[in-house]
Amino acid sequence: MQRYPRDMTGYGATPPDPQWPDGARVAVQFVLNYEEGGENSVLHGDAASEAFLSDIPGAAPWPGQRHWNMESIYDYGARAGFWRLHRLFTGAGIPLTIYGVASALARSPLQVEAMKDAGWEIASHGLKWVEHKDMPEAEERAAIAEAIRVHTEVVGQAPRGWYTGRCSVNTVRLVAETGAFDYISDTYDDDLPHWMRFGDRDQLIIPYTLEANDMRFATAPGYITGRQFYQYLKDAFDVLYAEGEAGRPAMMSIGLHCRLIGRPGKLRGLQRFIEHIQKHEGVWCPRRIDIAEHWANVHPPVARERPSQMDLPTFVTRFGGVFEHSPWIAERAHGLELGPAHDCAAGVHNALARMFRSATPEERMGVLTAHPDLAGKLAAAKRLTAESTAEQSSAGLDALTDAERTRFTELNDAYVAKHGFPFIIAVRDHDKAGILAAFEARLDNDTQTEFATACAQVERIARLRLEDML
Repeated sequence: MQRYPRDMTGYGATPPDPQWPDGARVAVQFVLNYEEGGENSVLHGDAASEAFLSDIPGAAPWPGQRHWNMESIYDYGARAGFWRLHRLFTGAGIPLTIYGVASALARSPLQVEAMKDAGWEIASHGLKWVEHKDMPEAEERAAIAEAIRVHTEVVGQAPRGWYTGRCSVNTVRLVAETGAFDYISDTYDDDLPHWMRFGDRDQLIIPYTLEANDMRFATAPGYITGRQFYQYLKDAFDVLYAEGEAGRPAMMSIGLHCRLIGRPGKLRGLQRFIEHIQKHEGVWCPRRIDIAEHWANVHPPVARERPSQMDLPTFVTRFGGVFEHSPWIAERAHGLELGPAHDCAAGVHNALARMFRSATPEERMGVLTAHPDLAGKLAAAKRLTAESTAEQSSAGLDALTDAERTRFTELNDAYVAKHGFPFIIAVRDHDKAGILAAFEARLDNDTQTEFATACAQVERIARLRLEDML
């Protein structure tokens, strides 16, 4: 059995209304990453110097050596960039979420004090600003626990949000398993918060961004001038604001770094963007913890069936009757590569329909012949499945006049005699007159055409049944 863990469905075509406070059209959330003093350095016990997100083109690690220029650039972020951004955001009245590397925070008591005095949220950005991808689970779990401990000791309270950035495939699960966080942001998969299930716990995810992010000043392709950064942020905001006016509010995350956007020439683009959004009504600029609290209150997790996580007996018991008297279809479907995308009516239907379509002609004929005649003898004897009974009654086929019943009997007999299987139609898509008209029209078709039509109708019936079930 294969199970595909990625969720590429999300909210689909109908995302929920976030109901932002005061009817805001968009939530614009600024994150300031505080990593200075937590980066790779032999001073910090690492094997080499840092090489990521600086103004040094093509930087590479220096094994076993301190990289004086790299350290100096990171120092700028703490010494000058942070305070320039502190003045900008406190002056604009916009609170920040700090992604604080615990070891970096421990080396920056003045900055931590300023963050707290400003009322900014200080979320955890891990213990050190290093790669997690090659860490064994036990080592990463220990690093997460130590990050929480140091953060709590340095800041005075435990972090309620988490973002690693340089994470492993295990990071989100390991952080969720602590049960310590209101939200995790190590995904980039949506414009809205959402819940992810880990064991018996629902974890709120507030997606982050790597594109509306000043890191693009230090990567290629990227921004060269502050105006380019401003233009990108403005375009993103304008699209989201218009979508919010059209009834689909979302959130915009903006990622910042002290040593990057804290440089004067780059900062001007951020200043322009703040000026732009402050000219608009209905813009909410919260901390991430504010979003987490709002989402948990307005859109709490909802218990739901997860077909992709069912064992075979449960799956067959639940869906074995969707295709009339043909549990073998569900048995085969359970062996497909199911995942979160199949935890809905469309997903289960796709899996079941694949097995029906790939079956032999004889097997599909068996499914067709398992269907009852419309308003036939089984219906009169009340021997239909519960699904078929409900479907036929929905079109009034359980309340026919004597003349109508006689006509249906004549058509049933003629259709089966000609084609070798019952007339099949998704009765819930039609009224009684429409069903009778389709019956009379399709009776004249050749059997190959009717076989294909009947199979399509079987799939349609299955989809309607699944919509009722899920």
